[in-house]
Amino acid sequence: MALGLAAKKEIVAEVSEVASQALSVAVAEYRGIEVGDLTELRVKAREQGVYVKVVRNTLAKRALADSKFSDMDSALTGPLIYGFSMEAPGGAARLFKDFGKTNDKLKVTALSIGSGLLGPEKLDAVASLPTRDEALAKLLATFKAPVGKFVQTINEVPTKFVRVLAAIKDEK
Repeated sequence: MALGLAAKKEIVAEVSEVASQALSVAVAEYRGIEVGDLTELRVKAREQGVYVKVVRNTLAKRALADSKFSDMDSALTGPLIYGFSMEAPGGAARLFKDFGKTNDKLKVTALSIGSGLLGPEKLDAVASLPTRDEALAKLLATFKAPVGKFVQTINEVPTKFVRVLAAIKDEK
């Protein structure tokens, strides 16, 4: 079914808004995957904080043109499904990697974490990026002092010091 100009503008605006807030994007060919399997992928995506959408590549190129994912332009060919990680940088890559274990028709073609186009060979590296909670846990584990003392120290930062920092910032 043909899309009117208004519908196309709405899709571009929606994807552009999502891309502006996303931490990373993964793109995969979905040729041959049955509707029930794609529905299962969408359900898992919602659970993991990943925005998944099938979009015409010409519309996706327009939506991504002014975003940190503009470098994806050359990789947008063929029937693609787009996964935008909204909560963890490796979310979409992890989703596609896990789904690909049970459905070999999903082929990741490109990834981006906002710093250049990455090929499908980088899927494992991007999928292994820690979530926010995992990163915080690793950070806390590196402290030699007990976490309780660290929290106590943070809580004891005088209000006056915070005001001084705010004043310095306002002077700039």
